[in-house]
Amino acid sequence: MCGAIDSMVELPGGVFRMGSDAHYPEERPAHKVRVGPFRIDATPVTNRNFSRFVEATGYVTAAERPARAEDYPGADPAMLAPASVVFAQTAGPVDLRNHFQWWRYVQGADWRHPQGPESSIADKLDHPVVHVTIDDALAYAHWVGKDLPSEAEWEFAARGGREGDSEFAWGDELVPDGRYQANFWQGEFPWQNLQSDGHAGTSPVGAFPANGYGLFDMIGNVWEWTSDWYQTHDQLPGKPCCTLENPRGGTADKSADARANVAIPRRVMKGGSHLCAPNYCRRYRPAARMAQPVDTSTCHVGFRCIIRL
Repeated sequence: MCGAIDSMVELPGGVFRMGSDAHYPEERPAHKVRVGPFRIDATPVTNRNFSRFVEATGYVTAAERPARAEDYPGADPAMLAPASVVFAQTAGPVDLRNHFQWWRYVQGADWRHPQGPESSIADKLDHPVVHVTIDDALAYAHWVGKDLPSEAEWEFAARGGREGDSEFAWGDELVPDGRYQANFWQGEFPWQNLQSDGHAGTSPVGAFPANGYGLFDMIGNVWEWTSDWYQTHDQLPGKPCCTLENPRGGTADKSADARANVAIPRRVMKGGSHLCAPNYCRRYRPAARMAQPVDTSTCHVGFRCIIRL
């Protein structure tokens, strides 16, 4: 797969059971949802296609711009320089409750330099673009006349037409018959990367089998932005007995987490990434979801686009 701008799959929409009662709390409760028809990119947006966008428009991503001091009162001025968040493999086992042990805020890291200023995408043009914020993703989507999927649309597409409560997008076995179906972490995260699937980081789009709808990399490789503001499923409008029609998540002010003292609004990202591991983050599943601050770009978050019909 080359991830061409016009490489899309048309889906008829329909009713499905969104979320899961069997895994992480933020996925509960599972509930029926109906989505309308749409076309969705067959792959995540690649470095090649994002390059075309930047060349045509001169767009500068958030990671390439200094942060505004007024947005971060009291911040160390050195932290306002252009930078992004990069994963750093640890030398040995660490306390998994402290994610600061493997995440680094690296000046000069951006979509062109995914590991820092000395790195390059010269041999990664067909890998998903990373180090993009939600605004960067929306800018690209609007340039190509598309949009970002809602969480419900994304999950409907990721399930590939499978009915019931299959744990993964391909069934209930993580590695059926010893064949890897997605790019995730093998070994003990964050220090032992066995690379059994053949990839230490991101992989070229289409390197793993498509799901039942012919979509690639819906699971693993990179997390993907959705258009929904983050909220828990039990905050959705409607009743458990009823099917929700094309739900959209929350509002910006309610997506900040007061309990965690998080003031930055957050959007939903889906699909897991190459950093999800059985011992740490079993989020390489269609129902899995995470809240991502809208101002934060990382080395494992990308996106794909849709057109609603």
